[in-house]
Amino acid sequence: MAGHSKFKNIMYRKGAQDKKRASLFSKISKEITVAAKLGAPDPEQNARLRSAIQLAKANSFPKDNIERAIKKSSEKDHINYDQMRYEGFGPGGTSIIVEALTDNKNRTASNVRTAFQKFGGSLGETGSVSHAFSHYGYVRYDKESLEVSEEEFFNKAIDSGADDCLIDEDFFEGLCKPDELSNFYNLLQKEIGEPNASGFQWKPTSQINIEGEKLKSLFNLLNELENDEDVQHVYSNFEANEDEINNLA
Repeated sequence: MAGHSKFKNIMYRKGAQDKKRASLFSKISKEITVAAKLGAPDPEQNARLRSAIQLAKANSFPKDNIERAIKKSSEKDHINYDQMRYEGFGPGGTSIIVEALTDNKNRTASNVRTAFQKFGGSLGETGSVSHAFSHYGYVRYDKESLEVSEEEFFNKAIDSGADDCLIDEDFFEGLCKPDELSNFYNLLQKEIGEPNASGFQWKPTSQINIEGEKLKSLFNLLNELENDEDVQHVYSNFEANEDEINNLA
């Protein structure tokens, strides 16, 4: 069983929901459209689309907007977005993975490279840091809404096909291979009930502790990347003192 994740640093999304709601809604809409276009328009058969819709609902994204975004995926004149992954190094020797959806590769690559350079990082080649992460699918349940114990969750998740489990102070996660997420989700849903979230993440195999000015520069870099209109997700392998994190939030 995976250990306790006190600082929740696997995926960095520092206040995006509160800071720039319009930007968040735009990113969610784009993700829904791309997910529906790449797979089935039915979330029951499309794990990526289901994940995007769950995120949309969690952020009070209007139902009509969800349906409109799905419909766009079949329109001939709809803008095509390329899926891009950028990898680089941040302050203190940290590793960063950036996932983006873009209609202009040159613009996005330039913006990402500039952000790294601005805050003391450097953009690397594809594969330069991803080898230090594990790519997986996850199904998450908030503890307060779940009526099973830690041990019961672990057993049911493993029986449903989980490769591992993450036990946090606020939630339980069952982890699986990315291409097995739909089946794993359905099996676990039958055993426990509807999860609060699901999707795909990059989990670092080890973490680097940083502090002081390096931590501040890293947070500035992550914020800069997160606020780019083409960037969907940012992942890093940093670990830091909780008080320092709160002071920067």
